[in-house]
Amino acid sequence: MSNQTPGWWRRTGVDLRLLLMSVLLIAMGVVFNVMSGGVFLSPENLYNVAQQTAVVGIVSTVMVLVIVARHIDLSVGSVMGFVGVLIAYLQYTSGWSWPTACLAGLAVALLVSIYQGWLTAMLGVPSFVVTLGGLMSFRGAAFLVADGKTQPVNDEFFQRLGGGYDGGIGTTMTWILAAFVAVVLFARMLQKRRARAHHEMPNEPLWLEVLLTAVPAAVVFVFAAVMNNYQIASKDAPQGLPIPVLIWAVVAIVLSFIVHRTRFGRYVFAMGGNPDAAALVGIPVKRVTLMLFALLAVLVTVAAIVSIARLNAGTNSLGTGMELYVIAAAVIGGTALAGGTGSIFGSVLGALIMQSLDSGMLLLDVPIGKRMVIIGQVLIVAVVFDVLYRRKFGEN
Repeated sequence: MSNQTPGWWRRTGVDLRLLLMSVLLIAMGVVFNVMSGGVFLSPENLYNVAQQTAVVGIVSTVMVLVIVARHIDLSVGSVMGFVGVLIAYLQYTSGWSWPTACLAGLAVALLVSIYQGWLTAMLGVPSFVVTLGGLMSFRGAAFLVADGKTQPVNDEFFQRLGGGYDGGIGTTMTWILAAFVAVVLFARMLQKRRARAHHEMPNEPLWLEVLLTAVPAAVVFVFAAVMNNYQIASKDAPQGLPIPVLIWAVVAIVLSFIVHRTRFGRYVFAMGGNPDAAALVGIPVKRVTLMLFALLAVLVTVAAIVSIARLNAGTNSLGTGMELYVIAAAVIGGTALAGGTGSIFGSVLGALIMQSLDSGMLLLDVPIGKRMVIIGQVLIVAVVFDVLYRRKFGEN
């Protein structure tokens, strides 16, 4: 029996690992829905799960690239807490406008990430050690910024960025976006068929490619319908797509473009595959590493903004333990801890699986101790699955 996936399967572009993760996510939803008496798959709960997943999902997209490049950042939760409290402090205590406060938070996040990236890239200190120190240091800095006091945020537009009462884009815009995504998916399918025909490469049957494109398009429309079906009792219209989820989607699309269409993305994967060979062929490894940490700072700041906008406050505990969820989301989505392999879409699935697992157990009143044990073991199972999958199909 061959240890390689069939050629026709590879040509369709379907990732078997991501397909299995999708099946797992659906099965998990069905099980939790039955056990919770139909609450888990209700529009209200799914709306909340989508909002809650967005923060982890935003950071996990870039964590994929960090791990692909054979680095890791254990300080993302602490840095997010530090930056979030700073942005809230500047708005509430210092009276800054929210755009100015966010730019200041971004500047601080960039300084932090470039400092950690410089130690890793220029001095060769392992990123694990550098960011482990950062995990403690910047959690302390979050306390020092506001002297341990919660900093509320009151700007109405800023609060919308976190979802909540006025944080949806409405039903009409949600349907328009869903239709746009479906058109783009089918346009890309036709463009790829034309490109393969132009280069005299074989095309799969049209019905098969239409089916493979129709499935994700249908998922988009189902998701839009669910979001449009949730309405807060005191409002006259349904919420529509939450703004945090829209931000997450934009981030995932931009990161996918960077990975597949830019020199920087190719450099990151080349470095992860073989750092020494990458340096020998002229890839500026140190500069790319610094750029990667700077990109991480940008998305940590975005996640901090979304998080404090959703909570309507900056608290010292913001982002506590988030590094576990972010790394787990990347690994569950198929990112190899050894570097060189990863998927942005996989991180999206991984984040949904982690948040669905946590939310489902919360609905079932599972004690926090048991939840922590289960989530930790899920991460171990994901790594074991990754090792066995690559061994089975001969993927490096």
